[in-house]
Amino acid sequence: MTCAGPSPRRGAAQAVVTPVAGGLVASREGRIVFVGPVPAFESGVQAAPGAVVLDAARGTVIPGFVDPHTHVVYAGDRREELRRRLAGASYAEIASTGGGIVSTVRETREASEDALVESARRRLAEMLRCGTTTAEAKSGYGLETEAELKMLRAIRRLAADQPIDLVPTFLGAHEIPVEFRERRQAYLDLLVDEMIPAVVAGGLAEWCDVFCETGVYTPEESRLILEAGARGGLRPRIHADELAASGGSDVASAVGARSADHLLFVTPESANRMAASGVVATLLPAAAFYLKFGRFAPARMLIERGVAVALATDLNPGGGFTPSMPFVMTLACFAMGMTLEEALVGATLNAAYAIGRDTEVGSLEPGKLMDAVVVDGEVVDLIRVGAPAIRHVVKRGRVVASA
Repeated sequence: MTCAGPSPRRGAAQAVVTPVAGGLVASREGRIVFVGPVPAFESGVQAAPGAVVLDAARGTVIPGFVDPHTHVVYAGDRREELRRRLAGASYAEIASTGGGIVSTVRETREASEDALVESARRRLAEMLRCGTTTAEAKSGYGLETEAELKMLRAIRRLAADQPIDLVPTFLGAHEIPVEFRERRQAYLDLLVDEMIPAVVAGGLAEWCDVFCETGVYTPEESRLILEAGARGGLRPRIHADELAASGGSDVASAVGARSADHLLFVTPESANRMAASGVVATLLPAAAFYLKFGRFAPARMLIERGVAVALATDLNPGGGFTPSMPFVMTLACFAMGMTLEEALVGATLNAAYAIGRDTEVGSLEPGKLMDAVVVDGEVVDLIRVGAPAIRHVVKRGRVVASA
C-alpha cells in the first residue's frame, strides 16, 4: 500500500491507497528510488553489491506512520488522574483540584533539560515500535519563557539522537498559568512580546499552536497569538472545538492554519469553511476515548464536506495514553466511521501534510525518505488490538525496530 500521489487527500480520494501486488521498494542512501512490481525492477534496476534485502514474506509494506500531534516531552506522572476518571471524575473536576495541565507544568518546570530528554526518549522508542517514523512534538508544559525554551531545546536534542524525525511546535498558549489567572492580559503580552521572539531567535520551532477552548483561550486571543507567531515565521495550527464549539476551527480558517485539531464539536458550517480554506482536520480519537468524553469527532461529516482528515495519538500525560497509531486507526474505523483505507491515508500522507512533511514522507514513492512499516499480514491486521502485527520498522532505509 503505497499511498502515493498528491496530498492532501480529500473526499473520496482519502480512500485511495494505491496498492502494488507483489511489489518491491528499493532505496539508496535513505531515499526511495523504485516502487513497483518485481519484474519491472529486475528488468530496469540493478541492486548494488552488498545491498540489504528485507523480505516481507507475504506481509504488507506501508509508509511509516506520521503522528502530527503529540505532547511527548514532559515531566511527572498523572496516572492517578486516570484512576479518578475511571471512578467518575470529569476532566473539569480534576483540573479544578490542581490536576490536569497545571500539574504537569509544575513538574516540567522543575525538571532539568536532561531529564526531559531521557523520559521522552523512552516514549519515542515506544512510538517507534508501533511504526511511527515522523512525529510532531509540542512544548506547552512550561508556560514561562525559560521552561518553554527548555522543552524546545529538549525536542531539538531528541530529533538529533533517536530515529524518529521530530517537527517542533511552540505551544506556550496551552493554558493560562496559575500565577497569571488574575492578570490574563499580562500573560498574553508575555507570549507575544517575549516568548515568541525568543523561540524565533533560537530557531526552536516551526509551528505556533494555541488551545482555543472555553475557559482557556478565546478565539480573539487565539488569533492574536497565532498572528504574532506568523509574523515571526511560525506557521499556525490550533487545538479547536474539543470541549465545546469554541470557534477554534473558524480561527483556523481565518488565519490560514495548516491544521485544526480535536474537533469533537465542529459544526457543518465550520467544516465548510475549513474545506474552503484548506485546513486539515487532525483528529485524536484516543484522547476522546481515554478522557471518556462519550463522543468522537465527526470524521464522516468532515470527509463528506471535503476536509482532509489526518489522525494523531495526542500522546500526553493526562489523556493520551497510547503511543500507537494502529490503535488510533482502530478507533477511527470503529468510533468515527472511517474506512480502513481512509484511516491509513489519515495516519500517513494526510498526517505528513498536516505538519508540512508531505514532500518527504507519508507515502512510498521515488524521492521520498525510505520510511516504511512491514506488516505481518494484511493492513487489516493492524487494527486487531493486542495482536503483534508489525514485523519491522524501517527509517531512512535502515531497520530500526523489529518484532
